[in-house]
Amino acid sequence: MDQPYTLYHENCYGLSQLADESIEALVTDPPYGIGYQAHEWDKALPDARIWQDCLRALKPGAFGVVFSSVRLMHRLMVALEDSGFLIKDVLFWAFLNGMPKSRNVGLDIDRRLGVESEVNGHYQYIQGYKKGGAETYTIGGKKVRCKPASEEGKKYQGAGLGVKPAYEPIILVQKPLAEGLNVAANILKYGTAALNLEDTRIPLEEGEEGKVGHNPHPKGRVTANIIRTEAWEDGYDKFFLVPKVRQHAEDFNRHPTLKPVHLMQHLVKLVSFEGQKVLDPFMGSGSTGVACQQMNRHFIGYESHQEYFEVAERRLKNGVDML
Repeated sequence: MDQPYTLYHENCYGLSQLADESIEALVTDPPYGIGYQAHEWDKALPDARIWQDCLRALKPGAFGVVFSSVRLMHRLMVALEDSGFLIKDVLFWAFLNGMPKSRNVGLDIDRRLGVESEVNGHYQYIQGYKKGGAETYTIGGKKVRCKPASEEGKKYQGAGLGVKPAYEPIILVQKPLAEGLNVAANILKYGTAALNLEDTRIPLEEGEEGKVGHNPHPKGRVTANIIRTEAWEDGYDKFFLVPKVRQHAEDFNRHPTLKPVHLMQHLVKLVSFEGQKVLDPFMGSGSTGVACQQMNRHFIGYESHQEYFEVAERRLKNGVDML
């Protein structure tokens, strides 16, 4: 391709640079609206008008994947559906190293009673927090582990507000076919209306698996709606495996919800074909763009946050897939 990506450092609403029916696929990780780590941009779900903008820009029959959270997935799905998208499925990106949005209720009780909790050790690392730790874990400049000191607090030692998350939902959507066209006719006219199942097959484990079924496909299994990130050794580890990633703040990428490029490659391949245009209106630090570069797609990304835009620009310019 002559120009493999186009980046816009601005608010995505309107998508004014994009012509109607000019994009073949949507791959995006919008704000979840859960106030993740008190980030300003994550206080609410995106205004539903962005999905109307995306629908306008997508070609008839185009597919898209939209990341979400368990808590507000239903509201996002309604917004997508009300905007004109068809809900086709919900993919589950499963992983083992999630971080619960919780706290030790026993320590809350101590604070409520005015009792100083007992220091019970020190943390070397607190998952999900930037270098230096959060204030709630810090005493005298050190990250400490505490346990309740009051009798009431001891009763609720370890009680919390949520279980450890082990998956993120990814909503699979499609723009309706052009009026009067069936799938084959829509593909011939617009190049859209089908998932790229052949290029997203999951290879059989070399040396680990024999032939699967009566007529196994040489490329492996058809991709499932469960995407595993680590082997769980439960007899069902036959899905796409890709690890989560930690922040690389010590390098240059401080984005708190960084997605693995291998995961984004899988999703980009699923909803598009080589040479097509992929839109991400919430580009963040550019993982979707890097995946598009590597998968020979033209990437179009929007990001209003200055720091994240600069990271994405740098990654795409240098082809950085690990940060």
